[in-house]
Amino acid sequence: MALVELSIVEQRYRAVLAVQAGDPVVEVAARIGVSRQTVHSWLARYAEVGLAGLEDRSRRPQGCAHQASAEVEALVCELRRQHPRWGSRRIAFELGRHGCAEPVPSRMTVYRILVRHGLIEPAKRRRSRKDYVRWQRARPMELWQMDIVGGIMLADGAEAKVVTGVDDHSRFCVIAQVVRRATGRAICLAFADALQRFGVPEEVLTDNGKQFTDRFGKGGEVMFDRICRENGIIHRLTRPASPTTTGKVERFHQTLRRELLDEVPVWPDLDTVQAAVDVFRHEYNTDRPHQSLDMAFPADRFTPVLAAEQVVPVKLPARLTEPVDQTLASPPVPAPMPVVPGAVEFERVVPPSGNLQVAGKQFWLGPARSGVTVTFWADTDVIHLLIAGARIKSVRSHLSVADLAGLLRQGGRPAGEPPLPPAPPGEAVEVDRTISRGGHVSLGQHIVLAAEILGGRRVGIRVDDKTLSFFDLDTRQLLRTRSNPLTPAEVARLRGARPAGPPPQPATGPVQVQRRASNSGVVMVVGQKVALGRVHAGKTVTIDVTDTELAIACDDGIRTVRRTTDQPVRNLKASRPRKVTLNV
Repeated sequence: MALVELSIVEQRYRAVLAVQAGDPVVEVAARIGVSRQTVHSWLARYAEVGLAGLEDRSRRPQGCAHQASAEVEALVCELRRQHPRWGSRRIAFELGRHGCAEPVPSRMTVYRILVRHGLIEPAKRRRSRKDYVRWQRARPMELWQMDIVGGIMLADGAEAKVVTGVDDHSRFCVIAQVVRRATGRAICLAFADALQRFGVPEEVLTDNGKQFTDRFGKGGEVMFDRICRENGIIHRLTRPASPTTTGKVERFHQTLRRELLDEVPVWPDLDTVQAAVDVFRHEYNTDRPHQSLDMAFPADRFTPVLAAEQVVPVKLPARLTEPVDQTLASPPVPAPMPVVPGAVEFERVVPPSGNLQVAGKQFWLGPARSGVTVTFWADTDVIHLLIAGARIKSVRSHLSVADLAGLLRQGGRPAGEPPLPPAPPGEAVEVDRTISRGGHVSLGQHIVLAAEILGGRRVGIRVDDKTLSFFDLDTRQLLRTRSNPLTPAEVARLRGARPAGPPPQPATGPVQVQRRASNSGVVMVVGQKVALGRVHAGKTVTIDVTDTELAIACDDGIRTVRRTTDQPVRNLKASRPRKVTLNV
């Protein structure tokens, strides 16, 4: 007799039929190999729904007491859609903060709801939390972390930057100052404003940027180091190429970019950026929970040092008393001008490389200006480059009459008056040049010695009939004078020449220099030896030199010494200590 394989439902159905035919339940259960209670449950299920009741049923619970309701699930999804940058932890916090009719769901419950509705993509954490070495100061005002973040494009083509500072313990943003150029003076002004508003911290941590330190430069003390020294602040530096050391301020940069700066590709001006940053900073400090603080607000954990509690007032250098004007005058609206014969105007867009090419010649504008429209004013003598009506560069023209005609055919137009009129013959002109490391500068076909002390510095040069005057571009302070070796024809061909301004004037205030004390505590300045004492051996001090006295800034205060020589100042920076290498 052939064996017939029966399904589970068929076996149960035969058991039910056997009991209905009069067989005892105990015998039927023993014949099948189940308990009599199981047979009774089959009978009840068959009587209730028929043959379908004999199929296997899911063992899943009919309900879950702690499952989030549909209302809570809908509220989670709505918050995520309104705030796409909020994660599961922030959404759970906001539900508890603003009140929830039911128990607040956990972070993982919110995460599963978001994944189930496709509002986030599930992803594994790249690194485990235990892989990070975390550190934090025990109290506020023990340590500030400072840095600079850029990438803020303005309508005039310039790139602004934000000077930032974060308190290490509370994550409170103490500095968020927008500047056009992140110079050492601009950084120190922002730092000084924070010191006057919140008090003096015990330490400041920065990277090795030249605005903060001269560690990898010629050596010496920059203005930021001086502010720290005079106010008793310990200035700590990170190791090179280690941004995680200042991780708290770098994380603030990420939040600032993602939630504010990246939302606007081009900002109208500095004031607009500063206003937006101020609003973001207030919200960040007072209304934005911080996950590393267990969802506390930075303002709740930050306590400034009141002016009455400070032992000594904040001490700032005299050169930092007046603020720097970061704004540039808006270019005037050009009036209709007569057409210059032969001159052509045309536009070009800066490529991502920052190198514009026109008629076989490259014009370097930098990757920061990529995508910006540049207006060219060109003739056979000079080419001017303008952005938003402001001249940014002038170079000697390489174009011929045929080249200009070709540019007209390619969409150019006849040009009006040049943005920088040429200087009348015989009058003084000015050019900008960068002094070489050896103190030389190239003018026309001549190599002129300016001064080795000016090496690497960008200066202005006033070209008169007999002399060359080297001056500071910001203050027009006279730095050096040299005889003029150029002929009138060579002066006319100088690259970037412009009509000269008022003659530069020599400095009338003290000259500030730095000197390193010897092993016996003696410094040498303008040929005069000054004994400071052995306690200052090896230290670098700042000296203000005038015609009659020397003011030396020591740790114990300002020491004034009468000047006994008339030698000029030849070196501003202190020389590095000599190292002796022993060959074994």
